[in-house]
This record gives sequence, C-alpha cells and structure tokens, in this order.
Amino acid sequence: MAESTEFLRISNLHAWYGESHILHGVDLTVHKGEVVTLLGRNGAGRTTTVKSIVGLVGKRTGSITINGRESIDMAPHNIAKLGIGYCPEERGIFASLSCEENLLLPPVIAEGGMPIDEIYEMFPNLLERKNSPGTRLSGGEQQMLAVGRILRTGAKLLLLDEISEGLAPVIVQALARMILSLKAKGFTIIMVEQNFRFAAPLADRFYVMEHGRIIEGFAASELQAKMPMLHEYLGV
Repeated sequence: MAESTEFLRISNLHAWYGESHILHGVDLTVHKGEVVTLLGRNGAGRTTTVKSIVGLVGKRTGSITINGRESIDMAPHNIAKLGIGYCPEERGIFASLSCEENLLLPPVIAEGGMPIDEIYEMFPNLLERKNSPGTRLSGGEQQMLAVGRILRTGAKLLLLDEISEGLAPVIVQALARMILSLKAKGFTIIMVEQNFRFAAPLADRFYVMEHGRIIEGFAASELQAKMPMLHEYLGV
C-alpha cells in the first residue's frame, strides 16, 4: 500500500505500568479504513498496546505515528485531538446520567463528529432508551452507547477493547453489523477481541501477541492457513 494510506505506525514500542515492563518492542501498522484485530491470550499485551496509543500507560518509549505525526510524547487529550477514540472494556457509562446525556457529554474534538441523529440511526436502541438512566441500559446498549459517544467526538481511529465480551449472541451480531457499517463509512478500527468467531469475519488483518510482542501478522486471506498456529497460541 502507498505510504499515504497509513493511519498508524507503531515502531519499537515499549510500555510500563510502574516497574512492570509490559510491551517489548511492538511494531505494527494500520491503514486508513482497515479493521485490524489484536489476538492473544489474556496478559499478552493487547490492551496495553491500545492504551499506549492513547497515552494511558505509566511510561512508553519508541514511536507512535498517527496520520504522520509523532505522538509518543503527547498528553492523552492531545492524542485524542488527532482523531483517536478509545472504548475501554469497562465502558465507563455514567450511571446518574440519561443515555442521551452520556452521549452528549464528551466534547467534539476533531472535525467530522457524527451528528446525534446519525448515531441514533445506527443504534435505534439508544433512541428508544435516550431518557433512561445509564444503569438501566442492558450490557449491549451500554456498549453501543460507549461506541456512539466516541463517534460524536470526531474520532476516525476507533480502539475497541473486548466489545463483545459477556453479551448475548444477538447483540454480538448487532455489534458486528455496526463494525461493518463504520468500516463502510471510512472509519479505521483496531479491535482487541477474545471472541475469535466474532472478530474473524470482520478483520482485514490480524496481529498475534505473546508476552508483550507481536509474534505474527497476516491478512484475512491467510486466515485458513494460519489456523494451526492460532490454535497453538490461542486455543481457538
């Protein structure tokens, strides 16, 4: 691919939480409009990788280039302004606020934030529940709200951490449709996903992590050939 299609390039990334050295020289590239999935067992370093992109680790060294700009020394709020949206595993819904208040809470920080009516079009459940308190939303609705919230900010690279975890199959299918819809709109997505069956049909490329390193990267077209290796590392 041409250099100009790169959205994100990570080179020799090391990351620490306190004294714990978690990432050991991660290298990966994500192109505009791609869905890339990080695979690996718990503790492999996948969540730390996405947190490092947005600067939410104790210390990081190496290079993280976002749309051509080096961000390794930037504060998290400035990284967000480069069009990065992080959807953490715990979702972070404010229980005392209504669904719509949660949606309107984050500032629009980059150009092209998705209007609220377009978010409701994508997530009809949220329109139905717009006056419901955050605590009353189902797990699936909370997940849709967490994604909708970062779409409003103008983020173009979405970091989605375990969005299918613990959700009913019908909700997981709705999230898969959401990802395909976002991809069709030109969003770039990095998924950390334990649910291989959910992630496999959606991703353009995969990176496999083990002990804080990328041990393999391959395209979706190579998935079948890589299944023995994935079985060995992931038990899938």
